[in-house]
Amino acid sequence: MKITGRDRGKKNDESILQQHLLGVANINMSGTPIVQGTAVPAGGQDTKYNAPPTASSEYAHLTETNADRPDMQPQAYRDVVWAVAFYLHLIAMIVVISMSMKSAENNAVSNDYSGVLYVVGITAASTIALGSATLQFMMKYPVMLVKTSLIVTVVLSGVIAVLGLMSGDIFSGILGLLFFAVGVCYAKAVWPRIPYAAANLNTALTAVKANMGITVIAYGMVLIACGWSAFWFIGLGDALNTSNNFIVFLLLVSFYWVHQVLTNTVQTTVAGMVGTWWFVPDEASSCWSSAIQDSFGRATTYSFGSVCLGSLIVAVVQALRAISRMARNNDDAQLLVCIIDCILGCIQDVIEYFNKWAYVYVGLYGFGYIDAGKNVIGLFKSKGWDAIITDDLCDRVLFMVSLGVGVITGLIGFACATLDNNLLEVFDLGDATGSAGFFIGLIVGFVFCSILMNVVGGAVNTVIVCYAESPAEFQANHPVLADQMRSAFLQAWPQLSL
Repeated sequence: MKITGRDRGKKNDESILQQHLLGVANINMSGTPIVQGTAVPAGGQDTKYNAPPTASSEYAHLTETNADRPDMQPQAYRDVVWAVAFYLHLIAMIVVISMSMKSAENNAVSNDYSGVLYVVGITAASTIALGSATLQFMMKYPVMLVKTSLIVTVVLSGVIAVLGLMSGDIFSGILGLLFFAVGVCYAKAVWPRIPYAAANLNTALTAVKANMGITVIAYGMVLIACGWSAFWFIGLGDALNTSNNFIVFLLLVSFYWVHQVLTNTVQTTVAGMVGTWWFVPDEASSCWSSAIQDSFGRATTYSFGSVCLGSLIVAVVQALRAISRMARNNDDAQLLVCIIDCILGCIQDVIEYFNKWAYVYVGLYGFGYIDAGKNVIGLFKSKGWDAIITDDLCDRVLFMVSLGVGVITGLIGFACATLDNNLLEVFDLGDATGSAGFFIGLIVGFVFCSILMNVVGGAVNTVIVCYAESPAEFQANHPVLADQMRSAFLQAWPQLSL
């Protein structure tokens, strides 16, 4: 049923509108519904959305209640303190690093930063090229990519086992065989779920393709990350020369915090954009649609404090893990360091899992960070979807793509540093200059590609949330994709219901 100007005057149609457009009951002074910050035009043949299915539809039982969806939050700045803290930290770090560079500018050997800038620039450019090619491939072959990620994981484990046994390293060989066996069992267990993961990925990529301007924002974040990384590596070089681990820790927190903020800003923007595409597709069907502009505006203003808060928590844990890895160079207390790193890794996984879903609700409804996480996790528990959201097939694909690009750019950095031994003299590493080049390339490539892949990851997460809340609206606005999703869902999770 398509809503017309005549129908909008009827109370029953007005009730349907209020129930099924993101659970938003906000009406502006002219009587126009507000969805994701965008005014939906009233009536006529140009109406830009479809109503949920009628009573004869298989989704009809879902149109009687909007209990699964919260109300859109009033526009207000959330978690403001953390946004202020982020900007103050950024100003402080810029001042400190600038002063450090200025005070040491007369030292031509240890403070020649042109080599660092060159390696970062080369690896960043390579990341953009590789990331763009990978994104296009994902849009064309989502099913193949999901299957490939599983197969590659199993094959690599088998290769490690064979190489270990051939080299006489029995422990590595047995460990590789163990991972190979586990990988085979896992692949067999999740293989029936591949169509559902591919359907999620395909739906997310369709939303992204309809709003390709979102990649401009991602590329903009990459450019910002490029400049910040170059500046950060320069500051880290000075810190290493002074052997001050506390300064190194602060620089690591700053590095990861900025990159986490960039990444999560993209994810929050994507969530708002996909939400608009889900409910009001005509408002999110152009390269630089109003959905992109509105979502990005909210992510960088009203919700920016929430973005900074979640990002800081992850950044601190990442910095502690980096310090623990550095401590492995010391032969003493290796077991303790390994245990600490393992614990920190588990903490990081939990926080990132919480963030992944929290930022969807931040982008969709404008909640604060903590409230967003509580609400979205509560949604999945109420529907019994705990198993679905722990399925990491799509995340596995995105991680492998980012890691693969990072390794390639790391090799590029290694080649640059090896061909010119004086390129990274600022770090004063002697014969390990090539390793420094690989490390720089790996970090730059992995982080930058993660920002690009976050466009897809954020879209996949939002699709899962929206499908849990509003499958009827999906059927009304995107029937072909909805049919594919429903079929794949029933095949993968026959014991669950929508």
